[in-house]
Amino acid sequence: MDNKRKYVIPGDVVTTGPFRPEQNVELQGNKIISTTIGISEIYDDSVKVIPLTGKYIPKINDLVIGKVISHTSLSWELDINSCYVGFLPAQDVFGRDFSAHADELSSKLKSGDLVAARIANFDRTRDPLVTISDRDLGKIDTGDLVKISPSKVPRLIGKRGTMIQMIEMATDAAITIGQNGWVVVSCESPEGLLKAKKAIEMVNEKAHVANLTDQVKEMLESKGES
Repeated sequence: MDNKRKYVIPGDVVTTGPFRPEQNVELQGNKIISTTIGISEIYDDSVKVIPLTGKYIPKINDLVIGKVISHTSLSWELDINSCYVGFLPAQDVFGRDFSAHADELSSKLKSGDLVAARIANFDRTRDPLVTISDRDLGKIDTGDLVKISPSKVPRLIGKRGTMIQMIEMATDAAITIGQNGWVVVSCESPEGLLKAKKAIEMVNEKAHVANLTDQVKEMLESKGES
């Protein structure tokens, strides 16, 4: 029986056979069906689906911000705010002549480092492959990490980039937005940094509000602490 975790949507058959349905699944005949979007888990004799609210589902070409968790001799593992782990191959960083014996991975990236990367390959059955071989990708040396819900990212960017441009212009901050809901903000002025972070958090909390742009603008234009 294949008990590997897999991504499921409502109506997907998780498994068949004599299992006990636990969370977010129901029994239909001899089939156990998922009732939510999530990751299915089968252990011992029971089946459950862990819901994916607030977690990022990778899509090819997405820009993500990842945090290095660990590495093997051939790749780094990145936390990308997902139920999946991002794999960054060492060859991607060291180049084609990479040698697993001679090149020490931690000389380039170590645990805790932040990286701007793209999802290079992903197909629900295994963890995604990420790349940093484009321009503007790679290790992030400066800036503060702000975490928002991945579903709020489009609101933070705004129509044709209007929201994020407004925040950057008002604060002189440089903001990198990962589709996975992780945002890096860097700014030379401490006040600008504070305001930019506050604006991002405002969007995260009030994404549903109709006049959000005006509210953010008002906060950005206010002097000192409001």
